[in-house]
Amino acid sequence: MPFRYMLVVLLMVLSVLFSSFFPGGPARASGCHEKPIRVPGAEKQELFCLNDLMTPGLLKSGLTDASDWAGLHSNRTKNPTGPVPGIQINGYFPDTSAFNPHHGWNHDAQFVIRLPQRWNGKLIITGAPGVRRQYSLDFLISDWALSRGYAFASTDKGNNGATFYRDGEQPGDAVAEWHQRVTQLTKAAKEVVRQRYGHYPRYTYMTGISNGGYLTRYALENHPELYDGGVDWEGTLFRSEGPNLLTYLPPALRHYPNYRETGDKSAQDAMIQAGFEPGSEFLWEYHYTYYWDLTQRIYREEFDPDYDGDLEAGIPFCRPGTPNCDADYDYQSRPESVKKAVEKVSLSGNIGKPLITLHGNMDALLPIRTDSNVYRNLVQEAGRSHLHRYYVIEGGTHVDSLYDQYPDRLRPILPCYREAFEQLENWVEKGKKPIESGWVRRPDSGDPANKCRIRE
Repeated sequence: MPFRYMLVVLLMVLSVLFSSFFPGGPARASGCHEKPIRVPGAEKQELFCLNDLMTPGLLKSGLTDASDWAGLHSNRTKNPTGPVPGIQINGYFPDTSAFNPHHGWNHDAQFVIRLPQRWNGKLIITGAPGVRRQYSLDFLISDWALSRGYAFASTDKGNNGATFYRDGEQPGDAVAEWHQRVTQLTKAAKEVVRQRYGHYPRYTYMTGISNGGYLTRYALENHPELYDGGVDWEGTLFRSEGPNLLTYLPPALRHYPNYRETGDKSAQDAMIQAGFEPGSEFLWEYHYTYYWDLTQRIYREEFDPDYDGDLEAGIPFCRPGTPNCDADYDYQSRPESVKKAVEKVSLSGNIGKPLITLHGNMDALLPIRTDSNVYRNLVQEAGRSHLHRYYVIEGGTHVDSLYDQYPDRLRPILPCYREAFEQLENWVEKGKKPIESGWVRRPDSGDPANKCRIRE
């Protein structure tokens, strides 16, 4: 296991064990808002006036957690520098689950809201990627947003961690709660902004990566009245009839070990037929080890807990033929109740506000052919193409940190995301439409970790 990824795992374990123990205390910002600010609907909130809302300052004050965002960005990324003084509000909404250990609360539906002293009149809402928590986008999105004057709010989605499927009464309920928590936070954050600055945000944008990208799509489909637009970075696609995670991950678990051990061409072909991109083979070992097996088992448990009987989330890294093995899972042959569980969180493509989607062609967790290509078609079928732009990032993969290991084959998506967000602003605020959907070439030189030109 590469040292970098051992470190990521260690940080996440330490987060769970010690998340309530933070060194030092927050530094108070001068000129902090003195009027009381209440987050509507929050069961608990803590307000901090800070000299710096950027991650270096937050790490010193103990008001972020680096393990939340470990492994998502390239080591070569250059983030904006602070300080950005302002207010941070930590808290949680009423909830019955207790997976999130941050601050020693052991309570889900946690959120963070950041209000810079110099505000640009706009608000960014996001939800955590994967099964991470509310601080997971502090480095990727919050720092950049705050440096540009945005207010920022993020949610843990109401359940998190590798046992999130234990939440909810019926299959699919845990994922369905994510929608509720994003909507809840959006409404609350808008009211918090009004309390702090005297008026509601002029523009509110929804955005996110992976499961946060899924929530961006869902929000613009189901609650477009709350937002002015969004940027979807490789959003997860849930479709009751497929494709979805449960249609292409089992073939990966079934065929990859044979391909790895023997180089069997038929096994490789089966992987590509399932949706994985030709040329992404160099990424398969990493994704088998860290993503495919765990992701299949925990999401299958969420939507189809009866598959493995009394077991919970199956048998790790089992081989085909093993009883209850997820490598043998066949989504299409499962009972109609499983499709109904997925249907409650499925996407339609019927977006109501401008949306920009980015997806790397080397994504080996959410293959582009089973995900964003399909979502583009859904948007077209819904008659909403005039509200959508779709940029394929050549050499982009699911997490930018892999660029550090393969700089000659990959590129980080983060700078392209920031470029896309600026295009969204021009689209929404100035009526300047972005260029048509297309391919963003991987540069042969320069600084791809920090620069991207979608316009070319």
